[in-house]
Amino acid sequence: MINLSIVLYCNSADQIKKVIIKLKTVKLNKIYLIDNSPTDELRELSKLDKRITYIFNNTNLGFGKGHNIALRKSVNENISYHLVLNPDVYFEEGILEELYNFMEKNPDVGLVMPKVLYPDGSLQYLCKLLPTPFDLFGRRFLNFGPFKKFIEKRNEIYELRFTGYDNIMEVPYLSGCFMFIRTKVLVKIGLFDERFFMYLEDTDLSRRIHKVSKTIYYPYVHIYHEYGKGSYKNLKLLRYHIDSSIKYFNKWGWLKDDERDKINKIALSKLEHFNNDY
Repeated sequence: MINLSIVLYCNSADQIKKVIIKLKTVKLNKIYLIDNSPTDELRELSKLDKRITYIFNNTNLGFGKGHNIALRKSVNENISYHLVLNPDVYFEEGILEELYNFMEKNPDVGLVMPKVLYPDGSLQYLCKLLPTPFDLFGRRFLNFGPFKKFIEKRNEIYELRFTGYDNIMEVPYLSGCFMFIRTKVLVKIGLFDERFFMYLEDTDLSRRIHKVSKTIYYPYVHIYHEYGKGSYKNLKLLRYHIDSSIKYFNKWGWLKDDERDKINKIALSKLEHFNNDY
């Protein structure tokens, strides 16, 4: 069985309807709409599908804390898998079924993410190594002039662009826009760290899952993500991003993070032959 959760905050009703319509033929147990908006205007969406459970929080709890409401229910009800989904993601019939079958055949996998495309069909580079401070702050604030070539060269490694994104890979950091999670691993490692209001909560959770099971990029199915890069356009979101980055490195280590270095080294060493295991 699969549960799915989407955290809402003042979203366009039409945008969410588009997602839910695409889910009509998908075999799901429950669809949780966790609404952090100041009003419950989006409650009407619950009429679109009998599997929807609408939860209005009357306050903005943030991304991770919002999803944790649904994740706790999945864990407590012994649901096998839970999909954390962004409201700007949509996909066609058969995607979840194939990912489900992959997880069933590979019980050592705790998290899987498919190929992610922009609506125009171009690839999004959402498979990453665990970040260093430079990967986060350098890419955001130094991507110009004499630094630009160095940033681009670093992205080839950090975002694993050199792999071509055409083969199955074990990746320590998979994007939070689509996290297909085996709930048993959440019993071992816990849910989203609620200290992260927005941004880096997916990095942190993916890292913790990776420590106890495999975290896999599966390119043979794809989804579409209307990726907005909000923190590049909105100062409030940028502050959230900076705050979460500081909390992340305070938690795991800034320049010295031996575990990060070890995990990244192993991940890079596996990439040449990992696909032969599946």
